[in-house]
This record gives sequence, structure tokens and C-alpha cells, in this order.
Amino acid sequence: MASSERNRSSTQDPWVDERPAPDWLQASQPFATEERRAERDEVEQASPLSSRSGVSASKPTRSRRSKPRPADPADPKNDPEPDHEAIARKILLDALTGQARSRKELADKLEKKEVPHALATRLLDRFEEVGLIDDEAFARAWIASRQPGKGLARRALAQELRRKGIDDDVAREALDEIDPDDEREAGRRMVRRKLRSMERFDDQTKTRRLVGMLARKGYGAGVAYAIVREELSLADEYDAADVVSESGL
Repeated sequence: MASSERNRSSTQDPWVDERPAPDWLQASQPFATEERRAERDEVEQASPLSSRSGVSASKPTRSRRSKPRPADPADPKNDPEPDHEAIARKILLDALTGQARSRKELADKLEKKEVPHALATRLLDRFEEVGLIDDEAFARAWIASRQPGKGLARRALAQELRRKGIDDDVAREALDEIDPDDEREAGRRMVRRKLRSMERFDDQTKTRRLVGMLARKGYGAGVAYAIVREELSLADEYDAADVVSESGL
């Protein structure tokens, strides 16, 4: 028995004290536990993130971030697949607002905006069917605004209509509606206005410059010379009448 106790003591850790704790220490342990619990309760009550508020003091709070606004479906920028037909139709309607356009002008606008050719052709055909595009009406309206106001003759008007993309046959039908007398009268008005600032020039210089002006407006050489001679003759008659009236004869 002595040998067994000797062996047991040899296997135990010499640094471990297995003696029971004294009575005073065991009696103080409940008080220490109660004291630590009271301190913990005071800390939790003083903290704004106490357990009573439903948030753990040891758990970090997430920062409040504003939620992104939902995308506006009406904004084409937010549309992953924009309606190309609606966009092309709006381009045409905006171009036709307040001003008539030829089909070629509208086709050029769609091409500039990179509208697919097939879609552009279909929309242009549809606009022609409903009367929003009418090259014949456009040609007549163009002539009515340019011939009296600018004094343009048939040749100049034909060149402008060709640049607008009007078919030659359509342009010819509209140009045939011009009265030759109206065309000559428009030329005479231009010559009379120009003569007011040419008093210091001789008749030869006046003739050369006036014929050149009419040629740029689309008048043929024969018509231009005839108009200039008539107007110079009338101007000379007016000047002679003024001289007679001033002399009292």
C-alpha cells in the first residue's frame, strides 16, 4: 500500500495543489459572481446599443445607404432594347414640323441618324401613303416661294428642285405651271431695283452687270438682254421727262 501511494504521488504534477479551498474563499465566490453580473448590467443600461433596445452592443451596425431609385422605363437610355421604329418616326415628325420636306431630305436625315435602310424605306412609304410626304406638292410650294420672292427663273428653280431630290418629271410638271409673263415681270423688278444703285455707270457697264445678274437667276441670255434693254430704255425716258419738267418746258 505504501508503494502504491508512492507511485501515485510520483505521477501527479508537483505544482498542482489538490488541497481543498478554504471556507472563506468558497464563500466569497458567489459574491464575486454577483458583482460581475451587476457591473455588466450597468454597462448595458448606459450603452445606447444595449440589449434592451434590440441591438447587440458587440455587433457592429451597418451604415444606412440610400436605396437606388428604380430606372425610368420611359427614358430610352434605360431601355436595353430601344424602339428603333418609334425613334425614326419621331425624327420624321420633328423634321416635318412647320416645314414641308422632300422624300430625299427626310431619307438623308434618317441615314444621318443611322436608321436601318429597310426601316427607313418602310416608314417613308407609310408617310407617303398618308400624305405627309408629297414631292409634287413640295415642288409647287417651293416654286411659289422662290420664284416671286427671289426672282428665280425656271432653270434655277429646276436646279434647286434637283438638289432637293425631286424627280425630273415631277419637277417639270411643276415648272410648267409658271406663267412666262410672271417670270419676265419678276426679272424686270430685279433690274429696276438694281438700277437705282448704278447711276454712276454708263449703259454698257449697266447692261453687262444686269445681264450677268439675270443669268445667275436662271434667265436665258436672250430673255435677259431683252429685259435689260427694255428697262434701260424706260429709265432713259424717265430721265428725259425729269429734265423737261425741271426746265419748265
